[in-house]
Parts: sequence; C-alpha cells; structure tokens
Amino acid sequence: MPLGIRIFLVYALFIGLTGYFVLNTVMQEIRPGVRQSTEETLVDTANLMAEILRDDFKAGSLNQNRWPELLKAYGERQPGAKIWGLPKNQVNHRIYVTDAKGIVVLDSSGVAVGQDYSRWNDVYLTLRGEYGARSTRNDPNDPGSSVMHVGAPIRDNGQIIGVVTVAKPNSSLQPYVDRTERRLLAYGAGLIGLGLLFGALLSWWLSRALRRLTAYAQGVSKGRRVEVPHYRGGELEQLATAVEQMRTQLEGKAYVERYVHTLTHELKSPLAAIRGAAELLQGEMPPGQRQRFVGNIDSESARMQQLIERLLNLAQVEQRQGLEERVAVPLAALVDGLLNAQSAQIEGKQLRVEQTIPSDLVLIGEPFLLRQALGNLLDNALDFTPVEGVLRFTAERAGEQVEFKLFNQAEPIPDYALPRLSERFYSLPRPDSGRKSTGLGLNFVEEVVKLHGGTLSIGNVDGGVQVTVHLP
Repeated sequence: MPLGIRIFLVYALFIGLTGYFVLNTVMQEIRPGVRQSTEETLVDTANLMAEILRDDFKAGSLNQNRWPELLKAYGERQPGAKIWGLPKNQVNHRIYVTDAKGIVVLDSSGVAVGQDYSRWNDVYLTLRGEYGARSTRNDPNDPGSSVMHVGAPIRDNGQIIGVVTVAKPNSSLQPYVDRTERRLLAYGAGLIGLGLLFGALLSWWLSRALRRLTAYAQGVSKGRRVEVPHYRGGELEQLATAVEQMRTQLEGKAYVERYVHTLTHELKSPLAAIRGAAELLQGEMPPGQRQRFVGNIDSESARMQQLIERLLNLAQVEQRQGLEERVAVPLAALVDGLLNAQSAQIEGKQLRVEQTIPSDLVLIGEPFLLRQALGNLLDNALDFTPVEGVLRFTAERAGEQVEFKLFNQAEPIPDYALPRLSERFYSLPRPDSGRKSTGLGLNFVEEVVKLHGGTLSIGNVDGGVQVTVHLP
C-alpha cells in the first residue's frame, strides 16, 4: 500500500474516532443542558409566583379572587412567537399551589384541586425547607412524557405556609433539542469532511514530495540528468539537500576515477610520439629530418592540449544537472558570429555558405554553451566538406521548439559509424589529412543539447550529411 494512502488512513481513523467521541459526548450533553437551563428558569418563575400569591394565600382567598380565571386564561393564550425559527403557539407552564399539608388549593389545569401532593418531591422537600424538584412521566411507558416540576416556598415571617410549583413538559423542549442536534451533526459532519479533505491534501502533498525525491534518486541511479527537487524549508528540504550532496560526492568520486583512466589512455599515444621524437632529436640528423620531428612534437602537443581542453569542457557539462541561466539567444546572429570566426577556413576552401535562418527566431538557454555546441558542429562540418563544397544553415519553429539543421556536402557516413558518432573518443578520419580528432566534439554537443532539453540526430541525405537539433 502506498505511503500516502497509509498516512491518509491513519489520519482518517484519528479524525473519525475523535469526531465520533466529541460528537457523541456533546450530543449526550445537549438534552441535560437544555433541561438544566429550563430548570433554572422554572426556579425563578416559581419564586416570583410565591411572592405574588403570598398575601392572597395568607388571607385564604386564592379561590375567591380572580386567580383561577387568570391562570385559566394564561393556559389558553397563544403567543404566536418564533424562537430561533421555531414557532411557539401555546404556553406550557402548569402552576399549582399547595398548603402546609401538601393539599392542592389552586391548579391552573383545574384537575388537582383538593388532592394530596405531599408525597411528591417538589412539595415534600420544599415544605421541609429544601430545594424541591422532580421529573415525572405522565405515561410510565413513554420517556418523552416526563414533566419537570420545581417548587418554591410561600413564607410568612420566615415560616413555610405553602408551596408554589411550576411545571413544564419536556416535550415542549424537544423541538429545540432536535434542531440543536441536527445542526451539531451537520457542523460535525462538515468539520470531519474538511478534516478528511485536509488530510487527503496533506497525504497527497507528502507522497508527491517523496515521489519527486524517489524519481530524482532513480534518475540519478540510471545516469539521467535530473534536477534536485526544491522545497521551502523543513525536513524535506534538508533531505533533498542531503541526497544532492551524497549524489555529488559519490558521482564526483566515480567521475574523477573514470576521467583519470580516460585521460591516461588517450594521452599514451601523443606522449609516446613526443618521447620518441625527443630521443631521436638527441642524436645527429639532417636539418630536414630534425624539422620534421620538431613538427611532430608540436602537433602532438597541440593534440594533447586540445584533448585536455575538450575533456574539461565535457566534464563541466556532464556534471551539471540543469542550466544556470535561461535567456533568449537570437539563432541567426549566433550562426553569423560563428561563420565570421571561421571565415579564413571557409574562404580557404572556397565553400558556399547558405544561411536562411529567420532573424526573429530565438533559442532559450545559456548563450555560452549554445555557442560552443554549434561551434563544434561547424568545426566538424568544415573538416569533412570538400573544397568548393556547400554549407547550409536552416531553422524553423516546430511547436514549442526550434528545429535547427546544418547540411554539409560530404561523402556519406558509413552505416556502421552512424550510431557511434556521438560516442566519446569515437572519430572518423578527416578526408584531407586522414587524421582523427579527439572524438569529443559531438559528445559535447549531445550533452549540451540534453542539458537544454533537446535532441540531436545525424544522418545521410542526398548530397551530404545533415545534423538536426531540436532546442527550446
């Protein structure tokens, strides 16, 4: 199972369990909380009624006054109120008064007058000077039929002479409880959904970051040129930096060893030629022969210098994982500059140059590397083009890239050599001198083209050889 999915599943499990326990705890607290708030209101109401009814109760005139009619009228009122969006069309309080013996003397419902309520906690405890309250079901089999009762003492000079009880059915509170529960469930589900979405995004981001590092490590192990992923701070940036440093150290060590072996192998021949010529020059020989050996030493020294310089240039390009700058380079101006630099050799061989590159066509990359790469292609073409031959430069836009072509009139490249032309140290003999080059020019061109995200191809065409380069 991918790491990102495992992280998300653990996160989802944590969010789910946390959401369940939090919602379950809050849901269990809603109903008691509403009832506690209601009970507090009933306490205030009962004590208010105890003060209002005290004088009439002491005088024993509760039933002779208008209190029964007032309480009956109160029970018939229709408020027509909207409380937080819920309608309230009837009053739900029941008020009854008992004497010091617990006998009901006044009841807003009119059904309990004369009954003995002394056994109920709201009356029994209040008459004893304690807080009296109870919750009783009207239907023993129906939990939703419970009614809260809160009693308040009627006092005469500090002596309890009666009790006022205010009752409210819990069913009248149920719509508010249900609405609160629905809203809480909706908000809870929304928060859990947002938490899961955040967890999914976090898991995707983390797994994507790790995949980028994995792809980078795999690309490096396969020898591909890849850029190290960039992160903004944190452990991922430190990990990417550490991996890049490890790659640099490991590749640098192997790279140095490989190039030492390569340079040693390639320098054997010119060094042997120079040493042989130097040994012969120590003896007596005709001036003409001496001059020939001196020329050999000079040419082999130049060959060694060219080999070292090209190896250094190639090593610099091969070690880089990306471009240091990306600027617009006018292609026509770049080719014209290269042709001007080689004007002496072009005129000496009486070559015909055709340059039809549009002046507004540009490449995106490093000017120095592009000039070196195209310069190597031109040098190669000049070596193989015969006297009075043709060089043709063309270019056109191909989607997001520029297709650059260099044609030079020459003998066809042998089929066996075509796949090896950009191979390091592989070279074909020049038609004029029969000598081979360092075999590093086309390899350098290929590395520069790859560094720019392009492609290089070389093939035979009618009348000569054509190099095609695709660059951004």
